Amino acid sequence: MGVEGKVVAITGASSGIGRATAKLLAERGAFVVLGARSEETLAATVDEIAAAGGKAVYKATDVRKRGHLEALVALAIERGGRLDVIVNNAGIGPISRFDALRVDDWDAMIDVNLRGALYGIAAALPAFKRQQSGHVINIVSTAGLKIVPTMGVYAATKNAVRTISEALRQEAGPYLRVTEISPGMISTNFASSITDPAVKAAIGERASNVAIPPSSIARGVAFAIEQPADVEIGSIVIRPTAQD
Repeated sequence: MGVEGKVVAITGASSGIGRATAKLLAERGAFVVLGARSEETLAATVDEIAAAGGKAVYKATDVRKRGHLEALVALAIERGGRLDVIVNNAGIGPISRFDALRVDDWDAMIDVNLRGALYGIAAALPAFKRQQSGHVINIVSTAGLKIVPTMGVYAATKNAVRTISEALRQEAGPYLRVTEISPGMISTNFASSITDPAVKAAIGERASNVAIPPSSIARGVAFAIEQPADVEIGSIVIRPTAQD
């Protein structure tokens, strides 16, 4: 029970929800293993955690590459002796209307949001099986709960991961916990990946009015982890009170 002493691998850990989660879990005594594409930002985050008395390491990780996820898990086991939790957080959202035909953006979301989560699961499961314990936390989205224009492909990738989470939970038996967390509008760099200028401006304006900090999601991750081993938090929705 609790977070202290747990070894936690986090993807998309250089900014936003991933970074906030890494800092909070390290503050509570976890050994965090951070993965993202931006090595410079990862190094700065690890330095910040260490300066506050926490324990963290990092590895440049592109979740579109299965070997990178395997290397991240291997680093966790090498430096932490085991892997207790993997947080599949990496995601992008270059949203647009279907008739904009931004097919490259569709492919990118499938590769990062869906395939990346699957690669994280595939990398962690052998370790969890050996240990007969483990916890998969998948960050999905409220976009999959309320479908709106421009969010079609993004929501589809997140709902695919939601389905995967439930099937994995049923297959896993009593030793593996599976949690999916649905953030609402959060103050992150989500809009930076949007290639449609009009949609990008609308999302940015909406976020400035209602978004809550990524630490709100980090607390949800910590809550799921800190439960006793025989308690699984299957699903959490965390959104601004002002969100529609």
